[in-house]
Amino acid sequence: MTKDMDIDFKVNSPLGTEQFIGLLVGSTLGERRPVNDSVCMQGMLDNANLIVSAWQGDQLVGIARSMTDFHYACYLSDLAVHENYQKLGIGKRLQALTQEQLGPLCKLILIAAPAANGYYEQLGYSHNDRCWVKEQATGV
Repeated sequence: MTKDMDIDFKVNSPLGTEQFIGLLVGSTLGERRPVNDSVCMQGMLDNANLIVSAWQGDQLVGIARSMTDFHYACYLSDLAVHENYQKLGIGKRLQALTQEQLGPLCKLILIAAPAANGYYEQLGYSHNDRCWVKEQATGV
């Protein structure tokens, strides 16, 4: 892929569950998401209130999926760019467009995959070791 390709960025544009799953699988984020559970994946799309997507024609090539109050906190749950489109600035643009939708005091919060720590640091994110995650109990 070349940097002169036409990528269209859209805010809260409809997209299908299969498109979303295909992108996650093609970006390796699918390794850490329930891509075999289409009900869960559809719920992830339906209940996000801010989705910025990147398209080449009708192909979804990137996504920033968030839940936010638009004023104080925005949890960027999924940032994914298809492997064939990485290192072209698409992820950086998805984050910038996400921030443009938010109020001036709103913090962008995410949990990074260990291999991505250096990426976020170079974009101006600060590391916070106070994050806690509680998984749902299974078999209860």
